[in-house]
Amino acid sequence: MRLLLAEDEKELSNALTAILKHNNYSVDQVYNGLDARAYALSETYDGIILDIMMPGMNGIDVLKCLRETGIETPVLLLTAKSELDDKIQGLDSGADDYLTKPFAMGELLARIRAMTRRKSEFAPNLLKMGNVTLNRENFTISTAEGTQKLGNKEFQVIEMLMLNHNMLISTERLIEKIWGYDSDAEINVVWVYISYLRKKLNLIKADIEIKASRGVGYTIEEKEAAK
Repeated sequence: MRLLLAEDEKELSNALTAILKHNNYSVDQVYNGLDARAYALSETYDGIILDIMMPGMNGIDVLKCLRETGIETPVLLLTAKSELDDKIQGLDSGADDYLTKPFAMGELLARIRAMTRRKSEFAPNLLKMGNVTLNRENFTISTAEGTQKLGNKEFQVIEMLMLNHNMLISTERLIEKIWGYDSDAEINVVWVYISYLRKKLNLIKADIEIKASRGVGYTIEEKEAAK
């Protein structure tokens, strides 16, 4: 799952990002409200974490802007304040949840799971293509021949390909969506993860395959013999 984290305390932001990535989330970090608004309006996220007190534009105003433009991505507000009025204002502005600093990391992770679960109530936990099932809860791919555990980036790559099966996804688009705008990841890193996925698909005798269009991108398709 992909999250946007808007927190102006860079040390805290880096710590949160490290923990979130360790828990299989992909995270875009921004440090002010204006960037938070720009990213949230231009990208698709599974959840947004907004600090209320940020330079440029506060979290409440960012949230109001998103809701006014029809963006319904779940939002968790963070603040150092604990006054009831702040909580009411945040929830009335469209926040899904509210967490007061300081907080335990376990609680933050639980809140994120809860709000993203509500978003995905109507989205299937299992994606199927050919004889392959991608489990979006436990990050595995499986067939009747076996199961393979996926790393965070492996999961995100194959999920994006399966959601857009038989469509060419450019390498640049994969990097942008999975590694983020500001990533220094190079094109060959995508090839590395595609290679990992191909090996795991072979191990479970998948009848789907990832095809490369040299210099352009990748598609996932059923093998010719399986059609």
